[in-house]
Amino acid sequence: MPSVCFYFQVHQPMRLRHYTVFDNDDRYFDEGRNAAICRKVANKCYLPANRLLLKLIQQHKGRFRIAYSLTGVLLEQLERYCPEVLSTFHALAQTGCVEFLAETYYHSLSFLYSRQEFIEQVRKHAETIKGLFGRTPVVFRNTELIYNNDLGLLIEALGCFDAILTEGADHILGYRSPNFVYRPRGCRRLKLLLKNYSMSDDIAFRFSNRHWAEWPLTAEKFAHWLSAVNGCGHVVNLFMDYETLGEHQWEDTGIFHFMRHLPDEIFKHPDNNFKTPSEVVAAYDAMDAVDVPHVISWADTERDLSAWLGNPMQSNAIHELYRLEKKVKRTNDPRILADWRKLQVSDHFYYMCTKYFADGDVHKYFNPYDSPYDSYINFMNVLDHLQRRCAAVEIAPVLSGVAPRSQETRVPVAV
Repeated sequence: MPSVCFYFQVHQPMRLRHYTVFDNDDRYFDEGRNAAICRKVANKCYLPANRLLLKLIQQHKGRFRIAYSLTGVLLEQLERYCPEVLSTFHALAQTGCVEFLAETYYHSLSFLYSRQEFIEQVRKHAETIKGLFGRTPVVFRNTELIYNNDLGLLIEALGCFDAILTEGADHILGYRSPNFVYRPRGCRRLKLLLKNYSMSDDIAFRFSNRHWAEWPLTAEKFAHWLSAVNGCGHVVNLFMDYETLGEHQWEDTGIFHFMRHLPDEIFKHPDNNFKTPSEVVAAYDAMDAVDVPHVISWADTERDLSAWLGNPMQSNAIHELYRLEKKVKRTNDPRILADWRKLQVSDHFYYMCTKYFADGDVHKYFNPYDSPYDSYINFMNVLDHLQRRCAAVEIAPVLSGVAPRSQETRVPVAV
């Protein structure tokens, strides 16, 4: 049987409050709503899932192994609103059976618009994970598994990662299977792990669908499907949002029962195993290079960027946001920089999406807006105020007769 690699993405955005053209303060974020949602998801997903997976690790004496990626904006909210969740992540880290991956601190699309900002966020996130859990990440995943050849080359050039994750999209694989380790085109050392989207989505999206031909999905059935890969692959990468456990798939669907019994079914054969991403790349050689000239993601049926950048509102909003980068960093103001970076969270642009898609119901969770147009207007009102804050900082030294400060390429940020 191939190795099973479970990876969970853990993220909650900092949602904006209702902000009109008449507002003139820098309280951009809806603390009440963000706290309520964070606590709700903690009680439905993070706490019960963490406790269950910790128990499974202990029960199976370390043979059950998993990986997480926790965004910086989520970690800040957990520290503020749900510190008990962080305690359970610490307990998981101490088992030695859990790997924490690196990503952009602000769950941003910065790779597409500013390589310097992207690198700063990746380093900030890696330092945060090291500080919290005592381990420096060696595997990278970009926001929403966004990837192309250029990203692979950049991550290899950073010199601190062994592998990168992305979507096992059919159009990049052709006849090949996602159940092998690959290498990004042009890279010598970096390895590429591809999500098995069919089996991942059986859990993440189809698990509770009573119209699905395979419903109900039992641990025994799923383990049998995994066994069927034997001889046709080295690893099955099951990548999904952590909120699958208890939030997208509620407890009464049987999702926790499924996860509780899955390791038992897989371990019925003594050769079966779970591996973390870094263990996978250490165990298996790359079978081939994968060429991804155009950007892909794990979102929707298109596996592209249209969920965030598919309409003129989204394009305008994100271009205006990154157009402010030099002005923001020239202020040397940590609060302005932090606010600008929180506006980079990809969810803000997702809320502006106007298309319809098969998995749209999942993404409607916790959307604070009645329409994409409301989202765009609200975001641009906030961005306009942030721009005025930058201008005020630039004007102040001139009015006082002091020469403006030179632009900084890197600014220390207080988390």
